Amino acid sequence: MSGTAAGDELTVVHLMRHGEVHNPDGILYGRLPDYHLSELGRQMADRVAEHLAQRDVTHVVASPLERAQETAAPIAKVHGLELATDARLIEAENVFEGKTFGVGDGALKNPENWRHLVNPFKPSWGEPYIEQVVRMMGALDAAKDVARGHEAVCVSHQLPIWIVRSFVEKRRLWHDPRKRQCTLASLTTFTYRGDRIVSVGYSEPARDLVPAHLLAGAKPVKGKGKAFGA
Repeated sequence: MSGTAAGDELTVVHLMRHGEVHNPDGILYGRLPDYHLSELGRQMADRVAEHLAQRDVTHVVASPLERAQETAAPIAKVHGLELATDARLIEAENVFEGKTFGVGDGALKNPENWRHLVNPFKPSWGEPYIEQVVRMMGALDAAKDVARGHEAVCVSHQLPIWIVRSFVEKRRLWHDPRKRQCTLASLTTFTYRGDRIVSVGYSEPARDLVPAHLLAGAKPVKGKGKAFGA
């Protein structure tokens, strides 16, 4: 930015959750390969690309998982950019990956799995929250450095996005998953002044495309699961 000291320049990093995934069996897919966007998910990706088309985006990067790559692709295309990949943006590791997950109708029905639930503060069933913070902050800082003075888009997954936002906003990391403000195709936006985050914003450019039962804070609907993996 002309006329702005290097330490005062503003850089915006949008941390985007991918669109809806084709998952008819309701599997917690986690880091498993071959889970792609549904037709609705592709519409969500296109909607966000349109929303960001006039923004000063100079860098687009995504988790290596297919659903994130497919969400990021139209954003990179509309800005004439090559899509980059950062493994630090990947979904959180989870021992229930590949299983259905629920009380009485999934993995929790098996007492053998109960041992994984002993510590919700860590959590004991997957990648520790603090490890997610470290890698996600690294990915955000890397994107900020590439796009310095402009804007970057990083496509990731619900849990890591919510955890790094909670860390930046100085909230506890353990939480009720039903209360995460991170719906499909949403943007959690970090504004940096120099190398310091000065604000965090949140928006849902594709909100009208998101099924009501998948919106943040929605009450469960019988016969409709929440997002299995994110």
